[in-house]
Amino acid sequence: MSIIKLKNISTPYCLKNINFEIEPGEFIVLLGSSGAGKSTLLNIISGLNNYSGEVFYNNQNINKIPTEKRNIGYLMQDIHLFPHMKVYDNIAFGLKARSYPKDKTNKKVEEMLSLLKIQNLKNRYPKDLSGGEKQRVGLARALITEPKTLLLDEPLSSLDPKTAKEIREELVKLHEYLNLTTILVTHNFSEAKALADKIIIISEGILIQYGSTYSIFNRPNKEIESFIRVSNL
Repeated sequence: MSIIKLKNISTPYCLKNINFEIEPGEFIVLLGSSGAGKSTLLNIISGLNNYSGEVFYNNQNINKIPTEKRNIGYLMQDIHLFPHMKVYDNIAFGLKARSYPKDKTNKKVEEMLSLLKIQNLKNRYPKDLSGGEKQRVGLARALITEPKTLLLDEPLSSLDPKTAKEIREELVKLHEYLNLTTILVTHNFSEAKALADKIIIISEGILIQYGSTYSIFNRPNKEIESFIRVSNL
């Protein structure tokens, strides 16, 4: 049973008749050049973009379900931590918006701080955080409402190589530990190879190929063969 299914998804200026299904627990990478439509797909799944076609979540059509009720965690490329809030309150925001009891909110925030290894940051403001620390706080905020699907829009693109490697390892651990279905956008081949169970290649709004990491890089179709060959070299 698929957890996410996109059927005939199109947008006026970008996507063209996109169809695919994602199984529970998979780590999917959307791979393609800038402007291909990868981030637009994430926005459609989360309910932030207008589109034609149908989006299903656990076999339920969610076209008319608003973003806040889709139970999907989303870490955007621009993290947008609230600058006037300390780390603790940034992480707690989603629970407070849902009127969670204070004691349960405190417990959940402490769990997230421990899980992301950022207990020492809880009283800092975003301006006092490094890029990697902001990513961890953003992940904690996206995960605290216990979504079963996590969307990540180029989470490593602005980080130095050492920090990017650390965050990549954290993503793998979180994916497995929390039993998440994860969809990550990137144009970086190394990230795709290191993270993905399956890869979806998007070019100019069209789904070019969808398959296992091995098949994409070792048996690419003719449309992307030269594209992949350059990466392998």
